Amino acid sequence: MNAWNAGTEAGPSEAGSVTVVEGSSFCISSHNGDIIPGGPQGVFYQDTRVVSRWMLRVNGSLREPLGTQTPAPFQATFVGRARSADGRFDSPLVVRHQRHIGPGLRDDITIVNYSSEPADCDIELSIEADMADLFDVKGGRAATGAVVLRSVQGAELHIEAERNGQRRGAAIRAAGALVREDALAFRVEIPPRGQWSTAVIVVPLINGVGPDEPFSEASPPHHRMGVKRHLAWGEHVPRVTVLDRNVQNVLNRSQNDLGSLRIFDDAHPDRAAVAAGAPWFMALFGRDSLLSAYMALLVDPNLAAGTLQTLAGIQGQKVDPDSEEEPGRIPHEVRFGISAGLALGGTAYYGTADATPLFVSLLGELSRWGLGEDIIGSLLPHADRAMEWIEHFGDRDGDGFVEYQRPNPHGLLNQGWKDSWDGINFADGRMAEPPIALCEVQGYVYAAYVARSLLARWEGDKSKERHWAARAARLRTSFNERFWMPDKGYYAIALDKDKQQVDSCASNMGHCLWVGLVDEDKAPLVAERLMSPEMFTGWGIRTLASDMGAYNPVSYHNGSVWPHDTALVATGLMRYGFVDEASRVASGLFAAAAHFGGQLPELFCGFDRSDFPEPVPYPTACSPQAWAAAAPVQLARILLRFDPDFTRNEVHLAPILPDRMGDITADNVLLGSSRITIRAKGREGSVEGLPPGLTLRNDPRLPLYKDLVS
Repeated sequence: MNAWNAGTEAGPSEAGSVTVVEGSSFCISSHNGDIIPGGPQGVFYQDTRVVSRWMLRVNGSLREPLGTQTPAPFQATFVGRARSADGRFDSPLVVRHQRHIGPGLRDDITIVNYSSEPADCDIELSIEADMADLFDVKGGRAATGAVVLRSVQGAELHIEAERNGQRRGAAIRAAGALVREDALAFRVEIPPRGQWSTAVIVVPLINGVGPDEPFSEASPPHHRMGVKRHLAWGEHVPRVTVLDRNVQNVLNRSQNDLGSLRIFDDAHPDRAAVAAGAPWFMALFGRDSLLSAYMALLVDPNLAAGTLQTLAGIQGQKVDPDSEEEPGRIPHEVRFGISAGLALGGTAYYGTADATPLFVSLLGELSRWGLGEDIIGSLLPHADRAMEWIEHFGDRDGDGFVEYQRPNPHGLLNQGWKDSWDGINFADGRMAEPPIALCEVQGYVYAAYVARSLLARWEGDKSKERHWAARAARLRTSFNERFWMPDKGYYAIALDKDKQQVDSCASNMGHCLWVGLVDEDKAPLVAERLMSPEMFTGWGIRTLASDMGAYNPVSYHNGSVWPHDTALVATGLMRYGFVDEASRVASGLFAAAAHFGGQLPELFCGFDRSDFPEPVPYPTACSPQAWAAAAPVQLARILLRFDPDFTRNEVHLAPILPDRMGDITADNVLLGSSRITIRAKGREGSVEGLPPGLTLRNDPRLPLYKDLVS
């Protein structure tokens, strides 16, 4: 389990690399389609690299790259010029290479001869597979502990390795190939103005067995279930029209990326959950998946339902210090690699303080969105088990706050969303020591108490509704007493092992605004600090203020800008009525997205907008990444101030749209079991197709604490 603490940021990647992804499978290659050994490139299936070298040579030379296209997340097309047999520079041989990722890999290779003479071609595809675990590749470590065996079995090249009692391998074949232990080779003559083609199939093997529906020569790759799911996603998500072309492009890209980041449980093929991000985090992450699903509610509430159902299936059952499993705890991460074994759902690591309360909070939000009673009813027992974890395991010392401290030497040191080793520090730069109670985790716990109270209202249980409302009120009081720093005018990021305030100024307190944990008299000071030049770059909110001791604009968590973090801060500002401030933040993030081709990355550097005319990329940021993709959707929602509340039989729509954005129309939005159309311009809005029994209100939804029974 050493991999869990090997580093929380994305691994290295080369400039110009191309990533294709479907579910938990992905391929990273060079811009010409080759997979170069010795780095992070490769074909990955269930967290194992099943191809680590894929080098195509024609007449002894690599292709001259001409262009690359990625028409779909799971597909890439590479075009290059091959060397002719006589070595001419202006070769008439053009290679078209189409790649599909899914249950393995399929590469369709076509060489077109544009000459009036026949062309002799020696074609060699050299292949290696180190069967390295994804954690080792991500961390730049060499695979160890296994011997890779290669053999020719009929018309296939088999490569296998065994680690931890599991055999992982790949079977590679292509029609017309001479199969060797190191390559597939072809000797062909391409007629004048003619072409030659073949399909290279890579079938991943687990203990000698391939996937249920592998790629094959007989079935076109676009007929696969994964492709059908992606097409169906495009048909069923909302159709958004915005006058501002940049906002339109960003929202379109967000919807497409969210569709590509869905993962499915084979036991429940109709249930989609959200993976954290490509390429390194194509797995279920408790916190990331829950927050992404929340921010994507306007696109598809079923993503949230599927994420909750999938996480419920692997909720903690026992106390295990090695994996940090505890009864009722929601896992941090689920993996399928050689080091993870092959248990149902892979092997789960539970070291996170925030996924468990976020689970309950999201379930409460879904009840507001009219999720089916059967789903809510089936998840309520899991919510109650999560509440028991908060009370008995999360609150380690009985002071009313949830703390974390790893019980082993290999788990994550920091177990909030800023989970890098140096992510929690004092204003002078010193590291905080665990047990640590993070401010935003108390916010998520507060939201869980509120959600459980509202779910009790949904059940008709007045006693339980009052109980959880009272717990929320007590936490709100104690939080504002213990975390507020009146001399500084903002909240401590955490309490450390000695219950001392960790006094750095960080974006985490913006999450407390989002959930309504901030006292109203303190909210203006929090908003002022978040919008100060030390925190707001013009593009987004820094994770750490620039006047703090640990500030570094090129760090992972100590001064960079994370789009999801900024979007949640903007949501909190809007919730407390800081409309102009929230609009400025939203506009900055949409402007940043334009510089990233409409696709916000996981994070970018925290330089001020006045210092650089464009946001500076962070070198190892994931893209697409789920909560970055969901952030623009959340921003659109807060600018619309769209909040359904089936628990009160009403829907709020009170738009605050900048003039430059123009009209917004969102058609085919799923609300309850109905499809509605939202129209808005400026401060006017309407809803068509509202479910029966719901009343449209043109005022904003109040902060959560105002929705509790007294």
